[in-house]
Amino acid sequence: MLADQLKFSVVALSATFFVVDPLANVPIFLSVTRNFTAQQRRLAAGRAALAAWVTLCVFAAAGGLIFAAFGISLGAFKIAGGIMLLLMAIDMMRAQPSPTRTTAAEQDESQARDDVDAIAIVPLAIPMLAGPGAIATVMVLMSRAAWHPIATTAVFSSVTITCLAAWLLMRSAARAERFLPKTLLHAFERVMGLLLAAVAVEFIAGGIRDLIAH
Repeated sequence: MLADQLKFSVVALSATFFVVDPLANVPIFLSVTRNFTAQQRRLAAGRAALAAWVTLCVFAAAGGLIFAAFGISLGAFKIAGGIMLLLMAIDMMRAQPSPTRTTAAEQDESQARDDVDAIAIVPLAIPMLAGPGAIATVMVLMSRAAWHPIATTAVFSSVTITCLAAWLLMRSAARAERFLPKTLLHAFERVMGLLLAAVAVEFIAGGIRDLIAH
């Protein structure tokens, strides 16, 4: 039993971290905040990470209510979330920005603004960090946790660790970019994309099993 919970904890952290992908967000963050001062960048990083954490925690906690309100079965949501993750994973393995995370038009619009709070929430927190893929992931993970104390703690801890990592990377993005060559970032992204693809297939397979069982 404990071994299963530990295994779930590893899966939860891996899935959440890979789908949010803090490393891949560094170039996007630098592009969106290119007109900011160093202090404004640090402020935007902190508020974006906090907003993403709140968003993901709310959807994780309210996932069951959302399913009930819209009449969505867990199996169907797992398949839909798995397909979205698979599309993101394919883009990651090709070292290309995923349109499910943020688009070029959204980034261009953000560059034209100088409101730190607005940019920290859109597009940095939503949809760059807490995008549809991340939201679907935490909701599916919470459905599997079924509010078991250890599993539930694992899900919220995974969200917290991932958002902390995103905050630290964005906070030091200007310096990190100098020490992280694009080839190295692309290599990490391809590896994470492969692992995310495996998680996506597992979600889809689980959804199909749930639908067949009903």
